[in-house]
Amino acid sequence: MTHPEHDTRPNPRPDSLAPAVESMTLLVASVIVHDRAADRVLLLQRGPRAKFGQGMWDLPTGKSDPGEPVTETAVRELREETGLVMKAEHLRLAHVVHGAWGVESPNGYLTVVFAAHDWSGEPENREPGKHSQVRWTPTDALPGNFVPSTAGALRHYLTGGPQFSLVRWNT
Repeated sequence: MTHPEHDTRPNPRPDSLAPAVESMTLLVASVIVHDRAADRVLLLQRGPRAKFGQGMWDLPTGKSDPGEPVTETAVRELREETGLVMKAEHLRLAHVVHGAWGVESPNGYLTVVFAAHDWSGEPENREPGKHSQVRWTPTDALPGNFVPSTAGALRHYLTGGPQFSLVRWNT
């Protein structure tokens, strides 16, 4: 690790300190697209070439790009995966998941789960290499084969349960 006083690289944020740790927690956004009138939610089934959870159901979810606000991550991932378009200001915080580790996040992850009730477009599978299907599912008929962290967040949202979950911590 280079000590800040010996680092000759230009600092893009001159008033910021050097990172506190060498590797950071992965920031993720998930979106619960909730059609309240029909009491259904939009789910994706992870495909056979997905990096993890092949065949499992999930919410539209994706990693934040460097420098990207998590609200923009949610909007971008929803559009990239399903074709639905929404504005960040229409997102409502639904749940936060803090995981000790994950397949792509050996140093942990933080998933911010948003609820969306206002969008445009019709859902479609825009990433067939990652997902087998995208479909509306009645809230009283959620599939059992669901990615555990987002399944818990969705169930807590639907039942008015806790808005925070710890995953894979030994506490």
